[in-house]
Parts: sequence; structure tokens; C-alpha cells
Amino acid sequence: MTMRESVLSDRRTTGTAGDVLRQVAVISALCFMLIASVVNSGVFGGPSVDELQDGALSAEGSYLAPAGPAFSIWSVIYVGLAAYTIWQALPSQRANPRQRALGWLIAGSMVLNGLWLVVARFGSLVGTVLAIVGLLIVLAIWFQRAVATPADGWLDALLIDGVSGLHFGWVTVATVANTAAWLTQIGPPEWELAADVWGIIVLALVGIIALGIAGAGGWRVAPPLAIAWGLSWIAVGRLTGEPHSAPIGITAVIVAAVVLIVSLAGAAFMRAADVRNAGA
Repeated sequence: MTMRESVLSDRRTTGTAGDVLRQVAVISALCFMLIASVVNSGVFGGPSVDELQDGALSAEGSYLAPAGPAFSIWSVIYVGLAAYTIWQALPSQRANPRQRALGWLIAGSMVLNGLWLVVARFGSLVGTVLAIVGLLIVLAIWFQRAVATPADGWLDALLIDGVSGLHFGWVTVATVANTAAWLTQIGPPEWELAADVWGIIVLALVGIIALGIAGAGGWRVAPPLAIAWGLSWIAVGRLTGEPHSAPIGITAVIVAAVVLIVSLAGAAFMRAADVRNAGA
């Protein structure tokens, strides 16, 4: 082996300066996101997230806002991102090709997560829409690349595919709710007369998008599970809270059930196909 080949082999094993920079960037992005989350929780004083923007971001901010308990999914996502951050920082992951393909995207998603919280507190409602749309785009790219690069073991699948799927699925619903909150704030009172019709149309589109994501992702269950979770809490919000809308609430239940059933059936079919192919 020549000296140049030896150096290249060592870099593939131990990583490069760029790999170390990526690991540090992921850690820094997590810290930024967590600090923004703690500040926006109201722990250090001031209003919490659901009180910001004149209450537009609360469970009563629009006809497509999920009920309060829906947002507990953020705890699961944050724990998953924290676990990923610790794992990716290990020397064994430094030169991992999958980390190289996804690490910067994951860091970007956490920065945009924190940025949304900063904009919600100090910026405008339309700014939150722009931030969450940007986050959704990054998550879509992250998920697509995760699908295109097979996981190496269950931990890899859990901390990359699982976390990206939950994050992508939930932010899909959150983007709809955030946009609806903005339109509710800027729209004339007459818009409320058509709220049921538009709510049903949007929920049907969310269902189609959810199934498209599940199919394109090889019927991974994380994204549709997160979307069904969000839809279910939209149903709770409209059937038991304000603003009340039985048509939207019932539609949300139906769409959530369809997304869940079809996605689980697709996952089961893919699993059965894999078993058959392995035994062939």
C-alpha cells in the first residue's frame, strides 16, 4: 500500500475535518433548539407558545388546530433528536457514509425548529409560516435521502428513519395548522362561513399526502403514524373544544383511520414480501 492509499484509508476510518465539523454542527443545532424551546415554554417568564401571536398558535387558533395534548409528540421527537445527536458524535459514526449524507440536513432541521420558536416569540405570524414551510422542505429531503440510503442495523433505523419519519409527519400537520392560523388572522369574518367546506377539503388533501409519503417511503409507518396522531387531535379539538365543527371533526377521524389502516396494511404487505423473498 502506498502512502497516499494509506492516508485515504485512514480518512475513511477516522474521518476528516469536515466530518468533525458536521458532528459539532449537529450538537450546536440541538443546543440552539433546546434553548429556544425552554425559553418559549415560559419557564423564564413571559407567555408560552400557545399565548404568542394573540393566541393564534393555540389549540383554539383555527379550525385546523390540534387539541393541546397533540403537541406532546414534540417530547418524543426531541428525545429522538437528542439520542441521535449523542450517537452521531461517536467516533465510529464520524466517517459513516449515511451520516455524511444526512447529518447536515438533520442539523438544519433542528436550527429551523429553533428558528420557528424565535420567530413565534419575536417575529410575525407569517414569519412562522415561512419558517415551518422551510422546515417541512428540509424534513422532506431528509426523509427522501433516508429512504434512499438503507439503514445499517436497528439503531440506525430507529434514530434516523424513525425520528425523521415522526418529525416529517408531525410537521406536515403542524404546517397545515400554522397556515390555517395565519389565514384565520388575516381573513375577513365572512371566511368563517366556509370554514367547514375548506376544512374538509384540506383534511382530505392531508390524507392523500400522508398515503403518498407512506408509499414513497416503502410504507415506513412513522410518518403516517405522526400524521394520524395530529389528525386525531384535530378531531378532538373540533368535537370537544372551540371553534366547534362537527363536519371537520368527523372528517379528521375518518381520514386518520384511513391513513392508519392503509399504511399499516402496506407495511405488513411489504414485510411479508421481504420474508418471502428471503426464503426464496
